[in-house]
Amino acid sequence: MYDCIIIGCGPSGMTCALYLKRAGKSVLIIERSMPGGQMVLTHNIQNYPGIEQIDGATLSNKMFEQITNMGVDVVFEDVISCSLTGKVKVVNTDKNSYQGKTVYIATGASSRLLGIEGEKKFTSKGVSYCATCDGALYKDCVVAVVGGGNTSLEDCLYLANIAKKVYLIHRRDEFRGDKILVDRLKQFEKSGKLELILNSQVVAISGDEKVRSINILNKLNNKISSIEVDALFVAIGREPDTDVFDGVKLNSSKYIEVDEKKHTNIEGVFAGGDVSDTNLRQIVTACSDGAIASTSITSYLSKL
Repeated sequence: MYDCIIIGCGPSGMTCALYLKRAGKSVLIIERSMPGGQMVLTHNIQNYPGIEQIDGATLSNKMFEQITNMGVDVVFEDVISCSLTGKVKVVNTDKNSYQGKTVYIATGASSRLLGIEGEKKFTSKGVSYCATCDGALYKDCVVAVVGGGNTSLEDCLYLANIAKKVYLIHRRDEFRGDKILVDRLKQFEKSGKLELILNSQVVAISGDEKVRSINILNKLNNKISSIEVDALFVAIGREPDTDVFDGVKLNSSKYIEVDEKKHTNIEGVFAGGDVSDTNLRQIVTACSDGAIASTSITSYLSKL
C-alpha cells in the first residue's frame, strides 16, 4: 500500500514524487516507456529557469536520478485499468496490480503525428511539435508550420518574429482559428514574411542529418511540389492519455478537469501536467503542477 501512486514519469510526475518523498510519503511511479515523457524529444531547452541550455534527455535523466536516489519506487509497466472511487485506489498494469491511498495522474498528452515519410526520422532534427520550445533555434531561418487551428496560427505569429520566413500549410482554404489571429497573419503575409499554402498537405520530409525540404501535395490539382525549409512545426492537435481513467471527469477535448489544487472530481485522485485542462503546457508549468498536487495530496493524507 503506497501513500501515492503516480502514473507517468514526466516532469510533473517526477516533481510530485520529489515533494512527496521529502514529506516522508511512500511513492510509486508507473511509467509505460521512458522517464521524461515529451521532454525527452526536445532537442534544446533554453527556457528552464537556472539552466541556460540543456537537451531534454539530459534534463530527464537528472530528474530521474534525483528521485531514484531519494528512494522513489519506479516500475516500467503499462497501466491497463484503474479502480479509483474507493478509499483504496487500485491500479492494474500489464504485469501487476498496485494499491495506493491516492493517485496522481500525470500521463501527459501526445502530439498528433502527420504519419508521413521522414517524420519520425527527423523528430528533434528539424521536425518539432512545440514552436515555443524550439522556435528560437531557427532564428533567421526558413520554417514551415502545418495546421489550421489556433495553435498553428499562434505558432506562425511567434515564429514570424524569429524566422526569416514562415510557410503555413493547411489542407483547407479556411482556418478554424480565431478571426483575430487570422487577421494578424494576413498582416504578416502582406509583409512577405509569411506565405500561406492552402488546400495542401505535407506528404514527405527530406534531409540528411537534419530537415532540408518538404514535399507538398496540392489537393486541387494533385501536383506535388518541394520547398526548402530548415524546420517543420507540426500543430495539428494533441491527444491526452486518459483512456484508462474511468469516472474521472474530462472536458470536451478529453483533458482531465482539475481545480486550482489539482483535485479531480474523485476524492483522493489528482491530476496535473499536460493531461490536465490548462492554458500552457511547458516543462516548468508541469513541474509547478506536480508541486501543487503534492501539497494537496499531503493534506489529504493527513485527514485520513
